[in-house]
Amino acid sequence: MEGEKVILDTSVPVPEVTQNPDVLLDTVRSVFPLDMIVGPSGYGLPVTPIRDITERELTLMVPDAKGIPLCGGIRAVVRRMKDEGFPLYFTPGVIHLSTVPACRKANRMDMGTADKVCCTALAIRNQAERYGIGYNETSFILVEVGYAFNAVIGVDGGRIVDGLGGTSGGPGFITLGNMDSELAVRLGKFPGVVLFSGGARDMSGRDDLTPEELAREHYKYPEAWNMLLESIAKGVAAMMVSVEKPREVLLSGRLARIPEIAQALEVRLARFGKVRRLERRAGVAKEAAEGAYIIGEGLLGGRYKGIVDCLELKGARGTMYDHIRLKGIKLERP
Repeated sequence: MEGEKVILDTSVPVPEVTQNPDVLLDTVRSVFPLDMIVGPSGYGLPVTPIRDITERELTLMVPDAKGIPLCGGIRAVVRRMKDEGFPLYFTPGVIHLSTVPACRKANRMDMGTADKVCCTALAIRNQAERYGIGYNETSFILVEVGYAFNAVIGVDGGRIVDGLGGTSGGPGFITLGNMDSELAVRLGKFPGVVLFSGGARDMSGRDDLTPEELAREHYKYPEAWNMLLESIAKGVAAMMVSVEKPREVLLSGRLARIPEIAQALEVRLARFGKVRRLERRAGVAKEAAEGAYIIGEGLLGGRYKGIVDCLELKGARGTMYDHIRLKGIKLERP
């Protein structure tokens, strides 16, 4: 965006980027020159310019996970952007924020990735504009329902106070979410690709099932349908401990744009208060992209500086390894 004008509204499919990073790079170059790009930050970092990124920081954001093409594709894009001097900054995940009490971070790594923080920035703007309130008066539970992972983020007083990330919350459409520790022990080896299985699609018994098919024909796959919806409802119920009186529950993400799923969630979540879809100005680009613009504008001291200040993004610190309190293990840290 440039001011409030949308100058690029598109989405580049992950498989295309994985096979050819130039697809994404050329798209970005088409709107040069740019003051700032809030980049693909994975699990997140304290606000960091790309010139300061080494292989260590890259691995903190995006694991070098063999068997997961997405990770390799993002890493390749970041390296190319650094080589070409893109005005890129990386931003925090929920785990890095000082607004989240340490007790909620214990033995957690994924409380919401950097793109979920971007979605939250969009939600803060949307609620503040809708109700004519200050950014520091916003209060909501954001439900991000993606194709792979779901996340539930709690905001109180314009600050993120808690989060259930995709791998620490309930199952998503293709992912298992958090894992029973007894199962983890019995797995022995744990390849990262396991994270991308065990969700509602696998519950349906159809490897080719799409979210749209599940939504239209959920009566054929009742267990998969209920698995998906109940996991989200449980996540919101849990977040009510951290945000006791949210103004509303906001729905975001690819699956939330499917009418049948949005309507079903509105019914399931109505017990927690008002539920609505997160409003946005983009027609194609995802909520995280629009939220990234808001964060970038704020970091530059523009009209959304108040949102960046509320989120305390510039005070983000540490790594996702800092809050592990387990004994008898040795973590492989980057």
